[in-house]
Amino acid sequence: MLYFIIKRVGLMVLTMLVTSVILFLVLEINIESLAVKVLGQFSTDTQRQLWLENNGYFRPVYIRYFEWLARILQGDFGRSVVFQEEVGVLLWPRLARTGLLAGLVLAITIPISLIFGILAGMKEGSFQDRSVSVFCIITTSVPEFCSATLISWIFVFSLKWLPGTSSMITGFRWAELVLPVMVLVIYDFGYIARMTRASMAEVMQSQYIRTAHLKGLPFRHVVLRHGLRNALIAPFTVIMLQIPWLFSGVIVTEYFFAYKGIGTLLLDASLRHDVFLIEAITLVAVFVAVSTQALSDIGYMYLNPKIRFT
Repeated sequence: MLYFIIKRVGLMVLTMLVTSVILFLVLEINIESLAVKVLGQFSTDTQRQLWLENNGYFRPVYIRYFEWLARILQGDFGRSVVFQEEVGVLLWPRLARTGLLAGLVLAITIPISLIFGILAGMKEGSFQDRSVSVFCIITTSVPEFCSATLISWIFVFSLKWLPGTSSMITGFRWAELVLPVMVLVIYDFGYIARMTRASMAEVMQSQYIRTAHLKGLPFRHVVLRHGLRNALIAPFTVIMLQIPWLFSGVIVTEYFFAYKGIGTLLLDASLRHDVFLIEAITLVAVFVAVSTQALSDIGYMYLNPKIRFT
């Protein structure tokens, strides 16, 4: 078990190193283009050459990479070209806001999805199974910008119950989180529920469940004691995979509601060619993705004892 954990952590570190090399080569190998992005397209050749020389960009690539990596490990991501602030000053508050949004979405989505998925999988082919399946397909097939528009029309313009933006200009307000959380829950709900339903339906058809039925055990006892734990193995992996999406894939929702999270920051950095900000956000997003994948594998090992001895 310890070897498995060490192996997963080693793969996570290796993935981060490979990603950092690719990111550095893509964004900083062409120093002339980098100088244009930093100084602007109206800068002169003399200004660009002077900036490149002062910042050591005429040295070998491998030396620049290891110095860049050392600064990254120390938390120094450089200075934002557009916002003229240290990248860390911009990054960490935005990451915390997206973390709050993601935490609320997961706290609501997971129990609802598991309950509906289990109810559908318990009676495969029944009316409740088909109803849940149809509802899940509808919610996952509607893009976030469509559901955001519909929900805003209902709760902002028609009922006038909620604010239409989540920019928190006047300070933190829970009411401004309701709409973006609602949009993400509606979109994300179907994936977990459908996976739970499929896993539960498969478990309910297994031999040990049939044996429990033949022994005369109550249906509720069979579901809770014998079926539920095995049925939750596959949804656990899906839930863990939703975390990277919630941290880096919520650009549409955050931009629609003007929520100052990591998604809108990445969009602004990409549109304005803010190289150092893009590098920082990309590395953080990859770290979240590989770390959650490692935790998913370790958690899967604990949920499924069979693979502990493979």
